[in-house]
Amino acid sequence: MPSTVGSHSHRSTTKSSHKSFKSRKATKGALKEIQKGKVQDLSHRKSPHQQLMSKFDRRNQARQKQQTKHKEHLRETSVFAGRDGAPRIVAVIPLCDDVDAASSIRALSGSLDIDTPVPEEGNARIDIERFKQKVQYISVKRGVMECLDAARVADFVIFVLSPDQEVDTLGELIIRSIEGQGLSTMLTAVQGLEKIEPVKRRSQVLASLKSYITHFHADQEKVHNLDSRQECANLMRSLCTTTPKGIHWRDERSWMLLDDVQWPENEQQNVVVTGVIRGKPLKADRLVQVGDWGDFQIEKIVAAPLESKKRRSDDMAVDDSEKVLDTPTEDQDDLAELAPEEIMMEDDMDTAMSVATTDKRGVLLDDHHYFSDDETHLPAVPKRLPKGTSKYQAAWFLGDDFSDSGSDFEDVDEHGDVAMIAPALPQDGVEGFAPRELTEAAPSEYPQSEMFLDPNPDDEGEAEQLAAFRARKGDEAEEDREFPDEIELHPNVLARERLARYRGLKSLRSSHWEVDEDRAHEPEDWRRLLQVSDYKAARSQVTREALAGGVPAGTRVHIYLRSVPSSIRTSYNPARPLNLFSLLRHEHKRAVVNFNFNLSSDFTAPVKSKQEIIMQCGPRRFIINPIFSEGGNTSNDVHKFDRFLHPGRSAIATFIAPMTWGSVPALFFKPTDEAGSGSPLTLLGTGTSLPPSSNRVVAKRIILTGHPYKIHKKLVTIRYMFFNREDVEWFKALQLWTKRGRSGFIKESLGTHGYFKATFDGKINPQDSVGVSLYKRMWPRAARVWSPNATGDAVETIMED
Repeated sequence: MPSTVGSHSHRSTTKSSHKSFKSRKATKGALKEIQKGKVQDLSHRKSPHQQLMSKFDRRNQARQKQQTKHKEHLRETSVFAGRDGAPRIVAVIPLCDDVDAASSIRALSGSLDIDTPVPEEGNARIDIERFKQKVQYISVKRGVMECLDAARVADFVIFVLSPDQEVDTLGELIIRSIEGQGLSTMLTAVQGLEKIEPVKRRSQVLASLKSYITHFHADQEKVHNLDSRQECANLMRSLCTTTPKGIHWRDERSWMLLDDVQWPENEQQNVVVTGVIRGKPLKADRLVQVGDWGDFQIEKIVAAPLESKKRRSDDMAVDDSEKVLDTPTEDQDDLAELAPEEIMMEDDMDTAMSVATTDKRGVLLDDHHYFSDDETHLPAVPKRLPKGTSKYQAAWFLGDDFSDSGSDFEDVDEHGDVAMIAPALPQDGVEGFAPRELTEAAPSEYPQSEMFLDPNPDDEGEAEQLAAFRARKGDEAEEDREFPDEIELHPNVLARERLARYRGLKSLRSSHWEVDEDRAHEPEDWRRLLQVSDYKAARSQVTREALAGGVPAGTRVHIYLRSVPSSIRTSYNPARPLNLFSLLRHEHKRAVVNFNFNLSSDFTAPVKSKQEIIMQCGPRRFIINPIFSEGGNTSNDVHKFDRFLHPGRSAIATFIAPMTWGSVPALFFKPTDEAGSGSPLTLLGTGTSLPPSSNRVVAKRIILTGHPYKIHKKLVTIRYMFFNREDVEWFKALQLWTKRGRSGFIKESLGTHGYFKATFDGKINPQDSVGVSLYKRMWPRAARVWSPNATGDAVETIMED
């Protein structure tokens, strides 16, 4: 029988369990060994707010976001709500010759059983009872400016395509121009698809049209068929229920599409325009821009509600129509474009006193005329010391009258060498110079030069060499691309007279620009232009002003305009869309405006600076002659002038015109030179308005180039840069540079024909060319108001007071 007593075993005495190792005692190496390269998973980390938020709180937060979004949607669509709500503005723009905007509008209205007369060109207002909305159509012909005017004030833009005709050059110009101006909600439709046979091809045509339009706007999901009643009804539903995206620069101002214009019997009375206010509230104190008419002051704003059957009586309608909503106050903006002359009288007197005639014997370099009578700016003359003299011993030598021979002495500059700053382009100044070559402790010594023989001016060989040196350049635009900023002086022209307004700069990016030297050449009204010291703060203040007071958006009003010229009545066309924009404070005043100019990829030719260009910025159009310059921020606010804007590049366009607050898109056109191109204008490019500044210096650079004639180590004889001794002495203070980054200075003139010796910081290549950079300030030109019927000299200049 087995034993029921359990077996007993003793604890082993040979095995002992040690205490576990404390990880806080571990070294860094031990911890790395434990991890073995593993990376801690941080995906579970949350912010303290997320960790503490319960399920109820998260649900409540989602509900609050939903309510906020719903309130924002109601605020955006409230302008269209109600019996007196604003109509939804729909611009119908044909892109092909065989489509008609008026027929498209009739098809859309017919899908909802609405029969309303639609003009071939003009406005048509329709009330849609099914959706309790009002729609105002704008029917336009195929014209660039007409389509831009319509799309500028439209909530929806419908592009109408043809099923069997491609979009031509004019149609593509309209698409790109409207896109550059700013586009609200866009829809696409095709007219005449039922004519395509067989029926199977219609789906292929729709797919092809959709592929074409998505090339310009990738968000287009469908091309609507206007021949189908069902698709027209769906399109109308989208027009009446969709919230338009809007245009940012337009929504910062008050604007309206004018329904009617009432002309007075005589010029003493006011012109009355009627429309529904959109955007920001309209104030009578601000100026208004009406189409291409110009800027005007407001006499008063009167309510103009539409007559309705639900009105109680005709008397109420009369009382409401005569209700004055807003009148101007003492703070009303005036039409003055320039500051009063009395304010500038004191500054002009100071300028006249500061610009005094002095006897200058050298070119202006940074802020001083070198080699003039005042030589206190020059560095101390180096002492002649025995070789091996230390700096401490040199302080005890008072002069150089203790020896006649110079064999035991050397020239030592107490200020040391000038340190070169590193890279940019050599012609830009010290930033573009190559680093100095390593030299011995003592300065380099040059042997005595051989005798220089002055060339004979009648030497045929010398004339042939000069002609060959100049024969390497061709077309002006290609020359600017290959040899930017380089010019050549005629041997019979004095450089110091031809280049009297030019100056030198040690560095284009950092050297101080002496503005007093430019006072004698600045435009007549330069100091009367608007100057904004703190642009960001001023823009915020002006934007806040537009939010307070005024007649709210969605109100239909009569606006009485002061001093409208009677000549405008003869050119007024009721069929063309006419809009009104309220200008922000100071937007009528002229300033030095800057625009970022991006050349269009379709335009392959270079654009020359000061070329006449038609520009549209927001609601205004001008004829400008801009000067182009490089962008970017520099410490001295000096930017290099560009003679040409080459394809694939961008520049800053500068001119004098009324200023614009904010980043407003701009379009740049030029008249088409080619006959039969189908489009009267060519889109050069697009741009954006930048802060205005009259302190921004646009410096035109010219480069005088010379050819190394003889080279001995770092001592070089240069020719073909100047052609007389006096010019060499005048420009002696300027720094020389080479295409390979070497820098140097003129040492002495040789002969009477412009040859000179120069010393460089390294040995130069015989194939290298030597240059010197000179700069002159360019002054922007004034813009002119563009008019549809104006050509040449008939264009009104805004410089006239």
